[in-house]
Amino acid sequence: MRLETVDAVTRSLNSTAVETGVAGLRVGVVVATLGRPAESADLLRHLRTQSLAPSATVMSVESAKDLPASLPDGVEVVTGPRGLCAQRNRGIEKIRNRCDVIAFFDDDYLPAKTALAGIATLFARHPDVVGATGLVLADGVGRGGVSLAEAEALVASPPPPPEEGAWIERDIVTAYGCNMAFRVSAMAEISFDERLPLYGWQEDVDFAGQISRYGRVVETRAFCGVHRGVSTGRTPGARLGFSQIVNPIYLARKGTMRWSHALRIISSNLIANHVRSLKPEPHVDRMGRMRGNWIGLLHIASGRLDPQYMLQLK
Repeated sequence: MRLETVDAVTRSLNSTAVETGVAGLRVGVVVATLGRPAESADLLRHLRTQSLAPSATVMSVESAKDLPASLPDGVEVVTGPRGLCAQRNRGIEKIRNRCDVIAFFDDDYLPAKTALAGIATLFARHPDVVGATGLVLADGVGRGGVSLAEAEALVASPPPPPEEGAWIERDIVTAYGCNMAFRVSAMAEISFDERLPLYGWQEDVDFAGQISRYGRVVETRAFCGVHRGVSTGRTPGARLGFSQIVNPIYLARKGTMRWSHALRIISSNLIANHVRSLKPEPHVDRMGRMRGNWIGLLHIASGRLDPQYMLQLK
């Protein structure tokens, strides 16, 4: 990326923040969903109660069957081939001209009532911030899911907003895809990498790595919610296991993931899948993931590095 391009984007970010301020900062929401109409309906219901209404909300789906039976007024829909990265890119194009910041929420995520207001405040107060990950009050991915009742109880009583000057917890080099937000003016030359198919494993890290060329990516308590970790619609075990090996190497070579981070998550997943395959969790296909891990290792050993090869696996 040329230095003069980065400088121009930075000047644009600072100008936008001064002109809009907290009250004028427009926050849109993109939700990429597949096969979870009930969970999407829960998310949309919580978006309707936000203290700051979204400037635009788009549901990016493969077909109408992915949508709830009814949509709230103002919710837009864009359709196209499945794939988290492709679906998010279509959502961005749909609303980018009407937003200063776009929040990406997973379809099984429930935001606290002040989430969008917190995002607006964070980005207005910190013009050098181009990306942020909020506080996850509970994450059901590692424990087989968080019930709707538990999730709603948690977001009903979120932690108090940060004290003055404490909106940023720390600078980070990654992001968590279930609840992340990015400044639109820094997204002009980047997109989600559609070579990461289906669930797009590590697509959030890749996007954060791309946008960090233009400013800070941070962890914050300015917005929060619950990631329910619903298991339906997940990538099958062998395919995910393949991605656990190949995607980190692909992104490290691309330059959007640190080699140390790539090797760490590869080794941790290899160990976890082999050890836990002896007594697998009911909600995790450990044998499938382990098989996919070995296919991925052989794929790399053969001199190939194609994340989309996972589509050939069952």
